[in-house]
Amino acid sequence: MEFDFDKITDRANTFAIKYDLAEKRNKPKDAISLWVADMDFPTAPCICDALQERALHGIFGYSRPDVRYYDAVKKWFSERHGFEIRDEEIVNTPGVVFAVGAAVRAFTKRGDSVLIQRPVYYPFANVIASNGRRVVNNPLVLRNGSYVIDFDDFEKKITEENVRLFVLCSPHNPGGRVWKKEELLKISEICLRHDVLVVSDEIHSDITFGKNVHTVYSNISEAAAENSIICTSPSKTFNLAGLQFSNIIIRNKKIRDEFQKEIDRTGYDEPSLMGIVAATAAYSEGGEWFDAAKDYIWRNVLFTEKYISEHCPKIRVMEPEGSYLVWLDFSAFTDLSDIEISKRVLNDAKVWLDYGLMFGSEGEKFQRINVATPRRILEEALSRICKEFSR
Repeated sequence: MEFDFDKITDRANTFAIKYDLAEKRNKPKDAISLWVADMDFPTAPCICDALQERALHGIFGYSRPDVRYYDAVKKWFSERHGFEIRDEEIVNTPGVVFAVGAAVRAFTKRGDSVLIQRPVYYPFANVIASNGRRVVNNPLVLRNGSYVIDFDDFEKKITEENVRLFVLCSPHNPGGRVWKKEELLKISEICLRHDVLVVSDEIHSDITFGKNVHTVYSNISEAAAENSIICTSPSKTFNLAGLQFSNIIIRNKKIRDEFQKEIDRTGYDEPSLMGIVAATAAYSEGGEWFDAAKDYIWRNVLFTEKYISEHCPKIRVMEPEGSYLVWLDFSAFTDLSDIEISKRVLNDAKVWLDYGLMFGSEGEKFQRINVATPRRILEEALSRICKEFSR
């Protein structure tokens, strides 16, 4: 089947925060919006067909996943990741951040320390702090254009700060690292040694490029599987974030029961009907669409690198090993502050990106761009940025 990812779909007045909230958030109305992590591509036709069929049925009562959903999820993760899952190991939540928050509350108490690795997806710090826990940072180290983990600091922070829980971003957002198995094994060894539970956000796990292969944290060892919560969702893979549906996979029954108790305390019970329908269709029939979308995104990554190198080489592109988010390094502009860079990107170039400091001080002078968009939109955005920073 042919899929047209070059087609531009008008998303105005569709309740999309990516487009309809620009003025409310004091952004230029005419800025190209490539900040939040959703795609500008309509999702797989099989998903649209399934949703339309359910909509025409006309009844939207309380709903639960059944064998069709469980079989689809298990088949997807088995074939794509070599990850074998049992039905009872899956807990559904409205989203991954919701699940991280639930884990923070379930397995730590107020005042406890939770470890993250900045620069990292900013809701991690927000959900930790807003629940009265202490955010502890093991900064990633930028080496040869890629992030690596400082394992000495990782263990030191755990022991000195009495860390109880670690939130891993795998693949990494915004840096695009796909952590190697040996890196994950080191993380596991340290966390097991100090009784630290691992919550692994693997929402971008399907989107990897070239020889980079995602390793599900639970797959590195049986001990790691028994000491982790794996957070997944079809939302990034199939552009379904608005349907509020995630698959949280927990091997350890004791941990799963405690996690479920915390979910129950929130009052959340039946998941979204349309989320169930979409996830079932996606995991059972959406593979061909996803493979084509991933190929298009990879070509957009290469286009971004080539365009910037030709038109504004002072901006350095950190090539992602995974995800459709590209980390742009503006640190060569030594005469400009982070705030000045951000203002020029937004107000002068008229491109709305996520500015680096959102991800922690380690993101200073970086900007995150979402390249999951038709090529013409991406080219216009890159043209505006390069013209502004070549003056």
